Amino acid sequence: MRILIVDDLEEQRELLAVTLKQAGYRSLVFADSAQDALKQLGIGGGTPENQIDIVLMDLHMPDMNGLEACRRIREEEQLQHLPVIVVTGKTEASDLTAAYTAGATDYIRKPVIPAELVARVSMAMSLKEEFESRAERERDLAERAKQLDKTVQELKSLRGSICLCAKCKRVKSAGIWQRLEDFLEEKLNAKLTTGVCNRCSN
Repeated sequence: MRILIVDDLEEQRELLAVTLKQAGYRSLVFADSAQDALKQLGIGGGTPENQIDIVLMDLHMPDMNGLEACRRIREEEQLQHLPVIVVTGKTEASDLTAAYTAGATDYIRKPVIPAELVARVSMAMSLKEEFESRAERERDLAERAKQLDKTVQELKSLRGSICLCAKCKRVKSAGIWQRLEDFLEEKLNAKLTTGVCNRCSN
């Protein structure tokens, strides 16, 4: 997991880094401005310099503040679910509302309490992993639905064109005679099992 720490003050970046390293987070990258952070995320042209999993964003920086940076991040489709935790000394309701409106995932008060920092980062990472897992399941379901639709379309195209031997019940497909069971398994992409119905068992 790679964490991007964004702050124009080096001592603040180091303070966060020391706490995170002590908690076991070793993969840290830094940005001394919002513009640098956006560049590292691949915003504004070019490719991302690193695969970032979480952003710790200071709100008060020269040229571009953290709120504007959050808004720019959320404008990128591929970054809409990237956890962005703002670090701020202002915790009035209006300030927090502005941060969440800009796209922040969470916030940490200044001066930073180490235990709170670690807890917020851990929670953000858990939510990110859950989202990625859900997205993977959705992609898998979409692919299965696509395959099922393809199979249905293939079966529909076979209506009225299946050549079945009147004696052995083999099916002629692409010029080759094959067992009905094999033919259906191939078309349905499913394993067929056999049994005896009530009528035949009597």
